[in-house]
Order: sequence, then structure tokens, then C-alpha cells
Amino acid sequence: MLYWMQSTHRFEENWALRAAIRQADTRHLPLVIHQGLDPTYEHASDRIHEFILRNAGELASRADQLGLDYRFVLRRTRDEDRRVVDQLAARAAIVITDLFPTAGVWERAMRFAQRAEVRVVAVESHGIIPSGLFEREEYAARTIRPKLHRFLPFALEPVEDRPPRRRVPSDMMASLPGKPLNFARHDLAQELAHCDIDHSVPPVSLPSGRNAALRRARTFVDSVMQDYGTRRIDPTDDEGSSRLSPYLHFGQISAIEVVRMALESEHRREAEAFLNEILVWRELALNFSLRNPSYRTLDALPAWVNKTLTKHESDPRESEYSMQDFEEAGTHNDLWNAAQRELMTTGVMHNVVRMLWGKHFIAWSKRPADALAWALHLNNKYGIDGRDPSSYAGVQWCFGKFDRPFQERPVLGLVRPMSLERARKKWDVDAYVARWGDAPTQPGLFGDSSGGPASRRTSRRG
Repeated sequence: MLYWMQSTHRFEENWALRAAIRQADTRHLPLVIHQGLDPTYEHASDRIHEFILRNAGELASRADQLGLDYRFVLRRTRDEDRRVVDQLAARAAIVITDLFPTAGVWERAMRFAQRAEVRVVAVESHGIIPSGLFEREEYAARTIRPKLHRFLPFALEPVEDRPPRRRVPSDMMASLPGKPLNFARHDLAQELAHCDIDHSVPPVSLPSGRNAALRRARTFVDSVMQDYGTRRIDPTDDEGSSRLSPYLHFGQISAIEVVRMALESEHRREAEAFLNEILVWRELALNFSLRNPSYRTLDALPAWVNKTLTKHESDPRESEYSMQDFEEAGTHNDLWNAAQRELMTTGVMHNVVRMLWGKHFIAWSKRPADALAWALHLNNKYGIDGRDPSSYAGVQWCFGKFDRPFQERPVLGLVRPMSLERARKKWDVDAYVARWGDAPTQPGLFGDSSGGPASRRTSRRG
């Protein structure tokens, strides 16, 4: 039996692995867990590679004691053999892999299934509630929320994780195609240097792996969750949000585990605001990416959004910037520039700031299609939690997805505006800019709280 680990980088609470173990035991076969990493995925960089490799090293160190046969194969260059999975599948009875709609996982699994001469089964482990229960796209939090809460008690029931009954014989393991990476003997920095990836996006200081994810989750539940409703809106509060999105994106920890922690803690009564984020909005994002094939484009937006953005496409902009301007944090607004610098430096961005950041691609780009493409490009290139269903849903929310029409105004039309002045009343913008920016504060991202343009100046590059 072969489990091809693609997006769920953990052994615990992994439904694809559970399915593979069950299939292996039914057929009295051993199970090989194979994870690979190559340089061809979108935005392949030192940042993403390093985060995956460190977690893989932790998996490799724990596999044997858990009774699991795990191997990790690193394809350093595009010239190296890219068909290791095909060669493994040729010796397998069935291949189980992860069902994941973004980061190229779904497309890669489909291409593999079309050429494989063995049955291929994709199992989703990203969500809390089985995604197959929602066969159509849900259009708002209010439509999916009651359905999620109805199934939640069943989804949270503990399921025992156990190893397969049969181990892979050592001679069989040694004969498998591809040379597994020996993490004890290889220096990860040197490995990164030899990979054909983008070396201009460096690794970040965020620790990777299940142990780090569990520590962060426990700290959040025990010390932060009781005040989450108020602290989560302050981007200057480093500990005020869960900061679990990178671990959840790479499947280093299960959202189910985190929810159990929250509901079993002494602060259970204060968990409602957090559950709305990790359950309702995260599951809505997964459903969106699974059920809407246009999740990366303006076609995924409601008809009223496309109509209003088209109507106002020729409106004069406060400023117009190119994607290079955005990437280099070269706008006239120090808060926006600070947000971009935080993303580039740390690989993450506070959600409150991300909403302001995302809205301004519309305000400062000539074409809405460019605005969306550039926002997704930068988010996915620099974000450790980029290329995730929640990332796509979050950026699309800035463009009107899952939202309602607001009062019509220039540029944005009926799309919800966001005001810097209103942000200043909620959190310390100056402190945030002092940390991540280097320019004096400019007035209003959209002028006053009514959202009208503050000026008609043009970009120094536009």
C-alpha cells in the first residue's frame, strides 16, 4: 500500500493515512508513507522549502517509534527523476493521497490518477467537518454556520490512531525508487542552496513542525483565548491571535485537535469568537476552493461585484501602482507599506491588516483583474500560509466575496470600503508603522470614514 503525503504533513488526525492503514490491514499488506518535494510548484522558494523540510525531519524522527514506514525524497533540480511516485505506484495495490484544492495539489493528483495503472483515492483531512457533506458552494457564513454546528459533535469524536499491522521489510524499503533524504546527515541550509528554487525569498524564524504547532496552540488556548474577542483586532499584539495558520496550511496540526483543545479548556465560554474563525470561515474557504473552479479569478465573485467594478473601472484613482510598486512597498501610504514589509519579512500578516492591504489593490490598480492577480501573487509568494483555501477566500473577501453591497462610491462601487481613520480608533497604527514602516503616516487610506477618495494624485511610477 502507498500513502502519498502531499498536503497533510502529519501522522495524527490524518484521515488519508487512516484510510491507507485500513486498506493495508484489509489486504494484509505493509504501508509505505511517501512524501516528496520538488522545485516545480508555484512560488517554490527557500521560505516554503525550509518550512516543509524541517517538519519532514521531525516526521522522520518519530515515524519508527509510531510503527510507521515514512520516507522523504527531495528532488533538487528539474533534471532529476520526477516520476518517483509513478514508480512506487507500479508496485502498489492502491494509492491513497490527500484531497486539497489549492497549491497545485488537486491538479497534481488528477494528472497522476490519469496516468497511473492502479486505483487512486484522494481523502480530505484539511477541514473539521467532512467536505463531502457540502456538495455545492456555500455563499456566506450564515448559510454554512448552522450546518457546521449540526455536524460538529460527530466530527469531534475521538478516533484512535494506530499503526498498520505489518511493517515494510527492510530489504523492500531499501529497494524502493528514489533516494530518501537522511535528515541526520544533511544540512538543510546546504540542501536549500542546491535546490532549483527562488532564493530571493528567505526562510523565516517561525519554527516548523508538530511540536511547535502544539506549543503555540496550547499557549493560545490557555493564555489568549479568554481575551481573543478583543485582542484579535489589534495587529500590534503579537500574542493576541492564534497564529496557527502556517501550521494548519501545511497540515502539521489538525484543526480538529485545536477545536478540541478550545472546547476542553477552562475558557470554553470565551471560545465562540475563535470557533467562528477556525470553524465557520475556514470551512467556508475550503468549500469555496473545492466547489468553485474559478476561485483564483474575478469570475468567482458575485454578479453584483463584477458589475460594479466594471462600472467604476475608469474612475480616477487616488494613485495607480504597478505590481513592482506593490511588491517593493512603494506606495504613498506608510500603513500599506508596513503591511507589505511585515509579510515579506515574517511570512505572515495579521488578518486585520490583511483586509486593509487587500482592499487597496482595487483602489490603486487600473484594472480589477490585475488587482486580484497581484494581491494573490504577493500573498502566495511571501506568505507561509499562502496558497491556502483561507488565503484565496480572504483575498476574495476584500473584493466582495461572501459580502453584501454597500453604499456606492467612486472606484469601489458597491464593494465594502475600509478606512484608516477608523483603524486608528481601534488599534495603534503608529506603533505598527514604526515597527514595519519607514515613512511618515499619510491621511486616510480611503480618506474619511465615508470612504471617499482623499486625493487625485498619481503614483510617482504610475
